[in-house]
Amino acid sequence: MHYALFISTAVGYALSFALYLIFLNTGKALTGRLGTLLLAGGLVTHYFALLERSRGLHTVPYHDLYGSMSLFGWLLALTYLGLELYHRQRSVGALVLPFILVFFVAAHLAPADKLSPPDAHGPTFAFHVALSILAYSAFALSFVLSLLFLGEERLLRNHQLGDVVWRLPPLELLERMSRSSVLVGLVSITIGTALGFLWVDRLSDKYSFYDPKYAITLLVLLLYLAYFRLARTTAWRGARASKLCVFNFVIVFLSFTVVNFYLSHSHRYF
Repeated sequence: MHYALFISTAVGYALSFALYLIFLNTGKALTGRLGTLLLAGGLVTHYFALLERSRGLHTVPYHDLYGSMSLFGWLLALTYLGLELYHRQRSVGALVLPFILVFFVAAHLAPADKLSPPDAHGPTFAFHVALSILAYSAFALSFVLSLLFLGEERLLRNHQLGDVVWRLPPLELLERMSRSSVLVGLVSITIGTALGFLWVDRLSDKYSFYDPKYAITLLVLLLYLAYFRLARTTAWRGARASKLCVFNFVIVFLSFTVVNFYLSHSHRYF
């Protein structure tokens, strides 16, 4: 059953990517709609693959590194689909689906994680982790959109126009999509961090409020609040705000890797 879910999800995401790519190159609306439908189908089978993984391990999906990677991919797909439906813009799908597919395949083909995860548990902690990973996925999506903005702006400035460039979202729409994604991330990380503090407050002195993960999470929150505020001003709107968004995601990446593995004892992955 687990193998069948893996194959169906991987094939669904791969076909969705192919259709989004055809849509980007040809502009045929039908291929774009089919790409969206296959993405939605992949999300459903991916969810059941996560559920099957949890049942097999008798624990939550984020129990190990690869489970959290798979959950990240699923939330990235979910965030993108919501953004696509809200802004009615499918041409970004060809750039987002490869990341979703890579995270899913890598997570489910990797060997079992031999390191011991933190022994935290409970519904409050579960919501804290899920919302934190949702925030990471939303910030990752804004990172991709910001890179696309910078690339498209450079092509337009150098008059290197082609059919594909004209099918990409206008620069103003890319900015709005990036801000929408950041807003999702800000709401998620704010609630998730609050739940994290609540969870720690109920424990003994085994966990500390002064964990390095909290410090960098608050830094990430402040940086994205600054982006969200500055991106709407005349002085920062456009390339400057997009570069700030790219820089912010570098800090998020460091938080997800260096801080989780080497600096924090109670936040190994998230």
